[in-house]
Amino acid sequence: MSSNEGNIISFKVFIDAKGILMTEYKKLPIEEVRKVFDKEDTPYIEKILKEAAPKLESLHLYLEKELSALR
Repeated sequence: MSSNEGNIISFKVFIDAKGILMTEYKKLPIEEVRKVFDKEDTPYIEKILKEAAPKLESLHLYLEKELSALR
């Protein structure tokens, strides 16, 4: 990521150094949006977080549960 980029929300599936398949979910806290983004961009960022966060978090929790059951 360059200094002109920042993570707003992300989800990834990866294999860690021990060979374990895992998921990772990260997001910018909604209360931080106004501190980080311009007034014009804030509604777009908040909308993305409000729409995507529940879906990605649900997927993350589901996959973590399924992967744990396989271990």
